[in-house]
Amino acid sequence: MKLCKSRIISNHHIKNSYYELSISSDYIPRFAKPGQFVHIKCSDNNTPLLRRPFSIHSVSKEKNTFKILYEVLGKGTGFLSKKKAGDFLDIIGPLGNGFDFQTTDDRRQTTVLVAGGMGTAPLLFLAEKLVHNSQFTVHRKPLVLIGAKTKNLILCKDEFKKLGCDVKIATEDGSLGFKGKVTDLLKEVLSTVNCQLSTVYACGPYPMLKEVSKIAKKHRINCQVSLEEIIACGVGACLGCAVSTKGGFKLVCKDGPVFNSDEIIWR
Repeated sequence: MKLCKSRIISNHHIKNSYYELSISSDYIPRFAKPGQFVHIKCSDNNTPLLRRPFSIHSVSKEKNTFKILYEVLGKGTGFLSKKKAGDFLDIIGPLGNGFDFQTTDDRRQTTVLVAGGMGTAPLLFLAEKLVHNSQFTVHRKPLVLIGAKTKNLILCKDEFKKLGCDVKIATEDGSLGFKGKVTDLLKEVLSTVNCQLSTVYACGPYPMLKEVSKIAKKHRINCQVSLEEIIACGVGACLGCAVSTKGGFKLVCKDGPVFNSDEIIWR
């Protein structure tokens, strides 16, 4: 973890209220792990007072750059969306504990990534690692399930495909791909893969993660979830992002944001 003054390379409007921010840094790309996040001061003054947490979306060690994917929802992200190439950001990172993943030469291994809405943000970085750090074969390419209410809200489909992932889409209105929730698509997919050798990584809204955990447990599959909580300090000092686990209360910013799904006491 380090406090960095980092230069913006680009701040690209994707569609609707979604943006992709590319940032130059000598430190964060070298040490970041999939599932970790950065804490960004979004304006040049004290409004808003608190930093905003953003998952590390993609990393290029060769170019010393990393990306975040964000949605404009309030003052902080509103200020961030107006930043231009060449501007500098005050960033702390990388923070938190990321996904625990291992590469293997077992061609039967199936890795499933489940993203709901903005849940694609940390999973693209994970897919990059899974692809580039393994003996990648068509037999073991990551399977990515992306869900949203409608096709206009689907994110990163092309980026996952460029990595060579097998991508399946679920929309609740049936406008693209499977009609229904991404958890319904997961149930269908798990009936066709070798579940005993699968790992599920998921990020998205709390109800989705709760259901993914339930499905994974039923199929006896290892499952890791990246929790979305309101994070204030980002370093475990304020205790504002506590979640209930079988080992007691833990902090999303410090102990997470990634947890084994069996560890969480789902409310």
